Amino acid sequence: MTFEPEELGQSRTDLAEKLRELRKRAGLTGDRLARRCNMSQSQISKFETGKKTPKLVDVERILQALDPPPEIVAEIKALARIANTEWQDKRSSWRRGMEKRQTELASLEAEASELRYFLPSMITGLLATPEFIRASLSHTPGDPSKTVARKLERQTVLYDTSKSFTFLLTEQAARWAIVPAPAMAMQIDRLISLSHLPNIRIGVIPTGTVMPRGPMNTFTVYDGWLATVENFTGRMVFRDTRDVSEYLAVFALFEGHAQFGDESRILLQQWAEAYR
Repeated sequence: MTFEPEELGQSRTDLAEKLRELRKRAGLTGDRLARRCNMSQSQISKFETGKKTPKLVDVERILQALDPPPEIVAEIKALARIANTEWQDKRSSWRRGMEKRQTELASLEAEASELRYFLPSMITGLLATPEFIRASLSHTPGDPSKTVARKLERQTVLYDTSKSFTFLLTEQAARWAIVPAPAMAMQIDRLISLSHLPNIRIGVIPTGTVMPRGPMNTFTVYDGWLATVENFTGRMVFRDTRDVSEYLAVFALFEGHAQFGDESRILLQQWAEAYR
């Protein structure tokens, strides 16, 4: 299935209209449909007015109750998939202020209890030193001071032992130098230090590790309900459980090939020494 970014907002409206139209064609009131689906009438109403976006599993229950033709089922499912996907372009983040994006990330981190980060290209802000963070923002417009401060504030979540964090880094990510060599050594030392925290697992995948899949994108999975995938121009946000499950499966694959604990710390120490 392919779609343009501008379709994402419209798909929510289209989905609401299609669901309402299907129900009326079936000659059902919202209350009767709700009983058939084991949902509340208010939930059906919110889906049909676009106040709430139904998950794919909700849409499947509604379709099963209404029993439309197969081609309609396929169309509605495709709409539901798009409606549960969001495109956030980088330029919009710049216009709103990058520090606001940090507030959004902090909110996601506060809600989740198990967080997984796959980092194939470079170190993420939660693990970064102030110098590394500032260097990573050098390509963004404006004064990055507020964003740097907000990124550093976010790092306090790492010390919340009610949460668990798993970070998977390729060797390239750990060694990608966006700051001078002495600062890179300090940055890798920080990874080693954080790996000793009881709620943090830092895994590394050395170059040369035989892998059946390539490390295509940086992505983060929050519990089992949301995944974000980044590229140069922005990020995709997936809320559909099937999409999130797929990213969990990919993460598990890479996790199975990573080095953790003392083995990872030995490698990180070697890479830090190479910068000294």
